[in-house]
Amino acid sequence: MSTEIHSNSQPWWKTATGYQIYPRSFCDSNSDGIGDLKGIVSKLDHLKDLGIGFVWLSPVYASPMRDNGYDISNYRDIASEFGTLDDFQELIVAAKDRGIRIVMDLVVNHCSDEHEWFRKASASTDCAEHEYFYWRAQNEDGGPPDDQRAEFGGPAWIWVEAVGKYYYGHFGPQQPDLNWQNPELRQEVYDMMNWWLDMGIGGFRMDVIDLIGKDLDARCYAEGPYLHGFIKEMHQNCLAGRDVLTVGETWSARPHTALNYCGADRHELDMVFNFNHVEAAWDPVNGRFGQNCFDLVRHKSILNDWQIALAHDGWNSLYLSNHDLPRPVSTFGDDTTYRKRSAKMLALTMHLMKGTPYVYQGEEIGMTNANFTSLEQFRDIETFGQYREQTEAGVPFDAFLAGANVNGRDNARTPMQWDGSEFAGFSDVTPWIDVNDNAHEINVVMDREDANGVFEFYHRMIQLRKDLPLVTKGSFRLLCPDDPQVFAYLRELDDQQMLVVGNFTSDAAELDAPELSGLSGKVLLSNIEGRMDNLEMPAKLAPYEAFAWLQNPEG
Repeated sequence: MSTEIHSNSQPWWKTATGYQIYPRSFCDSNSDGIGDLKGIVSKLDHLKDLGIGFVWLSPVYASPMRDNGYDISNYRDIASEFGTLDDFQELIVAAKDRGIRIVMDLVVNHCSDEHEWFRKASASTDCAEHEYFYWRAQNEDGGPPDDQRAEFGGPAWIWVEAVGKYYYGHFGPQQPDLNWQNPELRQEVYDMMNWWLDMGIGGFRMDVIDLIGKDLDARCYAEGPYLHGFIKEMHQNCLAGRDVLTVGETWSARPHTALNYCGADRHELDMVFNFNHVEAAWDPVNGRFGQNCFDLVRHKSILNDWQIALAHDGWNSLYLSNHDLPRPVSTFGDDTTYRKRSAKMLALTMHLMKGTPYVYQGEEIGMTNANFTSLEQFRDIETFGQYREQTEAGVPFDAFLAGANVNGRDNARTPMQWDGSEFAGFSDVTPWIDVNDNAHEINVVMDREDANGVFEFYHRMIQLRKDLPLVTKGSFRLLCPDDPQVFAYLRELDDQQMLVVGNFTSDAAELDAPELSGLSGKVLLSNIEGRMDNLEMPAKLAPYEAFAWLQNPEG
C-alpha cells in the first residue's frame, strides 16, 4: 500500500498476522482429492479463532498445473479444480465478515506456455504478443544463445521451430518468462492487477519479483538494472492510495538492498520475503537437496542483520515456512520427542521480533516433513527435475531421496491434517498427494482439544502481538550472539522491556544476561508450565524451552 496515507498511525498489516494457504492441499469440498475455494471458506472459522488478519492465497488462477498454479494460463479466471470467480468472490466476503483479508499471489515474472499470449507469440513473429517474451536466435554453432540452466532442470533456452528462435524460461520450458521491457506487456499486467484490486482483495504477494528487471544479454537475472523502475511504475499504476499489502518474494535481497524495495520514500513495496536465513541451512555443495546444515549462531546473525537494516525504515516479514520450504519443526526443531515444545519455541522466537509474521498452513499444529519412501510419492516438478540432474551427475538415489525428504517442496504440500480419519479430514477420497503417515496423531481436532496444544500457543501469541504495542513498535537488541544453543533478544519501547528466549537444542541450556539480574517482571507466554516470573541469572532453560518475559516499568 501507499505508506504516505498512514502518516499518523500504523498500517493494518503491521499488527496483523498472515496465514498462507496452499489451496490444493488445504480442504477438498467436492470429493475430487484436490483442495478448493469452497473448502477454504468452510475453514475460515479456524483462522478467525487463531487470530489471523490476512490470508496469502497461493495461485488459484487458471493453469495447466504443471507447477501447481505458478504457471498461469489466464490471469482473470479461476482454475476449474479450485472453483469459479463466484466462489472467489464468496471467499472475499466470507473472510471479510471474519475480519480477514485475502492477499493474492501475483505471478508475473513468467506465465504458462498455454497462455494465449504465448500461443500467439510462438506461432508468429508478426503479432504484438511475440514481444511479450524473450526471444533469441541460435548461436553460431546452431545451439542456444548461452548455457544458462533452468531452475527446475534442463536448459533455460527452448527452441520453437515455427518462429525459428529460442525463448527464455528461467524455471523451465512450461513457464516462459515475460518480457518486462515491453510497455504493452506491463500495461496488461497493471490492468489485471487493478481488476483484482477493484474486486476487493487485500493486496499481493509478488512471486520472484526480483527477477522482472533482468538483463539477459548481461546474464544478470536477479535484481537486474530495470527492476526498481518497473516496481515504481507498478506502484504508481496500481497501488498508490490503496489500503492494501504488498510483499515481494526476493531470493536475492540482502540487508543492504532491502530498503531499495520497501523504504518509505521508494514507493515500491511494503516488505519483502528474504531467504538469507533459509539458504544458510542448506548444504553448501548440494543446495536444498543436501543435508540440513542449520547453525544457530549464523541464523541469529542473519536475523539480527535484517532487524538492524529495517529498524527505522521499511518492514520485516517474519517466517520459517512456506509452500517452497520444509516444515520448520523438522528443520530447526525436533519433530519427534520435543515436537510440540520445539514448534512453540520456533514460533515465539520468530513472531515476537519486529515485523509481520506469517504462519504456513499446518504450522499452527506442528505438522512435520513428509518422509516419503519412494520417488513415486513426490509431485513437485522441481524434485523430478533435480532428480534427473543429480542422478545423471552420479548422486546415488538413496542420497537424493534423503535430501528431498529434508528440503523438498512437497514436505509442505501434503494435505492439511484436520482430523485423524483416513484422509485426515482433508477429503473423503484419495488426495492428489499422500497424507503424512502421522496424521492420526497430529491433527487440528486433537491439538485444539489440548489446552497446551500448539494451536492454543499460537492463538495466545498472536493475541499478544495485538495487545502489546511494544511488539510492533519497539526496538530489537540481540543478546548472547555467539551462544550456540540460545536465541535471546530484548524488545524495548519507552519504559517497557521484553525479553524473548528460546533454547534451540534438546539439551539443557543457560542464558546469562547480567544486565537483567534483579529486575522484576512477569512471564507473558511460555511453552513450559511453571516458568517463574522471578528471572534469576543465569537463567536455566529446559530442552527447547521458550518464554517471553515483560519487565515491570518500576522494576
